[in-house]
Amino acid sequence: MSHADDHVGTRRDFLYYATAGAGTVAAGAATWTLVNQMNPSADVQALSSIQVDVSGVETGTQLTVKFRGKPIFIRRRTEKEIQEGRAVALSELIDQTAQNPNLGGVEPATDQNRTMDEAGEWLVMIGVCTHLGCVPIGNNAGDYDGWFCPCHGSHYDTAGRIRKGPAPENLWIPIAEFINETTVKLG
Repeated sequence: MSHADDHVGTRRDFLYYATAGAGTVAAGAATWTLVNQMNPSADVQALSSIQVDVSGVETGTQLTVKFRGKPIFIRRRTEKEIQEGRAVALSELIDQTAQNPNLGGVEPATDQNRTMDEAGEWLVMIGVCTHLGCVPIGNNAGDYDGWFCPCHGSHYDTAGRIRKGPAPENLWIPIAEFINETTVKLG
């Protein structure tokens, strides 16, 4: 004869279940606290994207802003710079990839694939030389009227593509978009 048949539930069973339930709730609360503290703080989230007013950037000039600890070159190119950039054949380039994550894949380094607008007037790039991380100087510097890194002699053209020197890649393009006619959102 088994005593399980007449077992209805006792106070001891209730205490076991209540203790197990309370332990589960406490473990869940502790886990939630540990996981939640790994989320980025408000100041980090605020720096994940910035908006830059480009209404004061005249044709032929550039604005440099700091984003995520790196200089960002926002250049409003002249018609001459656009024509020079579009006249270059891909076969003349050291790095033939656009280095533009806004395109969603690996695309050729044509002038059109490196600029933000169809006309090619706006060029936004991370201003860090891809050789050793120096900051190139702009305003039609170097042999190709673009940017020049005086530290090691890398020359970039008017579309930020490496043309001469030790740098292995074109200047990188950040995630960027126009949110209206005068504001660029980075990130």
